[in-house]
Amino acid sequence: MSTKSASTQKIYQLKITLKQIRPPIWRRVLVDSDIKLSLLHSIVQIVMGWYDCHLHSWNIGGIDYGEPHEEYESDLLNEKTVKLNKVVPGEKFKFYYTYDFGDSWEHEILVEKVLPPTVDTRYPVCIAGKRACPPEDCGGAWCYSELLSILNDPEHPEYEEKMEWLEEDFDPDKFDLKQINSKL
Repeated sequence: MSTKSASTQKIYQLKITLKQIRPPIWRRVLVDSDIKLSLLHSIVQIVMGWYDCHLHSWNIGGIDYGEPHEEYESDLLNEKTVKLNKVVPGEKFKFYYTYDFGDSWEHEILVEKVLPPTVDTRYPVCIAGKRACPPEDCGGAWCYSELLSILNDPEHPEYEEKMEWLEEDFDPDKFDLKQINSKL
């Protein structure tokens, strides 16, 4: 836990929802309100199940943040210098995280609650969620929906090909809270 007094420390309860996917894929996570956006990026990657192999950005109050790259011209403000509580004011505030600009996975993040810290809790911690993260490089929300249709039809001409491409144990309904928290 941080060295600041517990009376000044705030915990944000965030609900992270992958947009354009039905039924929804979401996670509920508790984070220290003064973490940097670069650390929140790592947390989102872990709790959602991504592998952090693509670029990402934030849109918070109409301002874009991310990790500037020398080879790309960008108007992104550096996420490594920005604390969450300086750009996200509190409860009911929504902001957005985009991962993989090719597949364009858009996440809506809602600050559901601002809480005091709990003495015996290590932050960040994932407290709930539903469904597995889509596989990396599957083509975005529309292609993922198509992939699920193929997986539900063993007679589909692409079924075997898609099964070979996927990880062996991929289950779109799986959510393993214990495994996620072991990685945080």
